[in-house]
Amino acid sequence: MKYQVTAIKNRLNASISIPASKSISNRVLIIHALCQHAGRVHHLSDSDDTRILHQALTLRESRIDIGHAGTAMRFLTAFLAQTTGEWELTGSDRMKQRPVKILVEALKCLGARIDYLEEEGFPPLRITGSELTGTTLELDGSISSQYISALLMIAPVLKNGLVIQLTGRVTSRAYIEMTLRLMSRFGIHTEWEGDTIRIKEQSYNPQEFTVEADWSGASYWYQMLALAGEGQVFLSNLHLESLQGDSQIAGWFELFGIHSEQAKGGIRISKHSPVIPSRLVLDFIENPDIAQTMACLCVALKIPFHFSGLKTLKIKETDRIAALRSELAKFGAGLTEPGDGELAWNGVLIALERGKIPVIHTYHDHRMALAFAPLALTGSPLIVDDPMVVTKSYPAYWEHLEKAGFRITPV
Repeated sequence: MKYQVTAIKNRLNASISIPASKSISNRVLIIHALCQHAGRVHHLSDSDDTRILHQALTLRESRIDIGHAGTAMRFLTAFLAQTTGEWELTGSDRMKQRPVKILVEALKCLGARIDYLEEEGFPPLRITGSELTGTTLELDGSISSQYISALLMIAPVLKNGLVIQLTGRVTSRAYIEMTLRLMSRFGIHTEWEGDTIRIKEQSYNPQEFTVEADWSGASYWYQMLALAGEGQVFLSNLHLESLQGDSQIAGWFELFGIHSEQAKGGIRISKHSPVIPSRLVLDFIENPDIAQTMACLCVALKIPFHFSGLKTLKIKETDRIAALRSELAKFGAGLTEPGDGELAWNGVLIALERGKIPVIHTYHDHRMALAFAPLALTGSPLIVDDPMVVTKSYPAYWEHLEKAGFRITPV
């Protein structure tokens, strides 16, 4: 299935109920399970990732297929390693290409019994859960923050707790901080001094918790407003003071003339006149999930850019750097990769065949569909292949675009 996306007006006015944060939901689900499912969690994300994780934690079946859900793979690997029983943890073909060795080897240092069922270093895994004993682990800070978060969340229930010594530059520090702050909400005392995180053996305290809206999901509405001539969008259940590092984009979009105001029940973002930066230089080390949003926006507005801090994009649902280069070339933009974890564009568009509607391949990656669809606001329609990939994080996305005045047509 494909969707043709057409923007039928250049003024954007909408009130949107942004989905709950997938990142917070998935962490709280693990913590809730470590609380023996006591307490209540409200407003969970309705994304595929969260639904799959919730089902796995609730049903506790011996064979768990998490599909494309990378967060579920990492969090469950650590959680099941300290849960009595035997489990087979598998996923999609792409998931079997996503490395998990660093996490598995770290867990083995704690006494975990984990075997690779196919290629070494990759899922599927056989996990024989048992009591684990904490120690001091040395981990490269540039690895996926989800590895670190997975270990942190089980740290309090390990015998003797856990010390993690981070080396090198820490990627996605904001996501690690989110994990620690959520653990604190459930009664866990943690210490992060310099490059060392210490967590003593202790008990989680069950709590009632409500998940806030997703800033990654909000980024696409900031992007749309930046592409529109003017307008305003109300984003419900979103907070400028947030657990999420992606809330930083409110400041970034001030460069595009978009003002964010905390209101009752959410945030109101508004734009009254076009503002276009001459060049954009950003470091995504703290929020790599926003990179596709900003790359698409810059090409649409013909803004040269240089992005860094994108090293982890190569091991996401797809190689996002390669995917961006391939799909933005369909708009005439020749992106380059000047260094590892970098993406750049000189602002020059190559002439393309007139009248040809670009077909955007999503590569099973929800953020490709989410970030490219707003480009219809440039005045030309586009076609998104495999559009329902958005259910991974934002199931109501197409309905919300229609509510905002876009025309979504199956083709």
